[in-house]
Amino acid sequence: MNMIEVRGGTVLPAVREEITLVTADGLTLVGELAMPVDREPVATLVTLHPLPTAGGFMDSHILRKAAARLPAMADLAVLRFNTRGTSSERGTSQGEFGGGVTEEHDVRAAMDFITERGLPRPWLVGWSFGTELVLKYGRDHAVEGAILLSPPLHRATQDELNEWRDDPRDLIALIPEFDDYLRPEEAAARFASVPNAVLIAVDGGKHLWVGETQTRRVLSEIVGAVNPAALPLPDEWDV
Repeated sequence: MNMIEVRGGTVLPAVREEITLVTADGLTLVGELAMPVDREPVATLVTLHPLPTAGGFMDSHILRKAAARLPAMADLAVLRFNTRGTSSERGTSQGEFGGGVTEEHDVRAAMDFITERGLPRPWLVGWSFGTELVLKYGRDHAVEGAILLSPPLHRATQDELNEWRDDPRDLIALIPEFDDYLRPEEAAARFASVPNAVLIAVDGGKHLWVGETQTRRVLSEIVGAVNPAALPLPDEWDV
């Protein structure tokens, strides 16, 4: 048995497929689907990346590490893609940044792909700008729940947040103690109108979740919501 320590650059076994999404307004978006190697996934993460005009893309580190680890560790399928006008090593999605408006089509294209593939129990996982897309458009889709990482609540209006008030699906928000935009005390006030929302204040956390300690915390909270039987996530892996 050869055990390795799971660290920032660790990529565990998965079936990884380069995919494309086609939006209702005719754009082709590039992405990747990562699946468990020898079994069916128990749930699916549809990930939405941080702000592309500030360097966010499908390879933003938490999403990249989710795809690198969670198919093996937690039996999850992980879909990542570049929203319109966004580039990464995988390629560039067509179109231009739409300020969170035309990206409604991008979210729908991702969910249509999940439906077409018959992938089970989809959850939306948004980070920063991605949380705005979740809050604005997530309720329109057949998802089990949504996980918000560092929600800034800039583009998503209070009215759009309030619309989650009577939604029975899980809405979980990880709020970093030292976030640049929305810290736990303000988050509690902003989410007060959505009593079913679960706010998790992360001591020492920052908006970008830099470092392996913060990465493990975020991935563990995601798995705890979606497939808690897979916890605790291992810090070593047999290769």
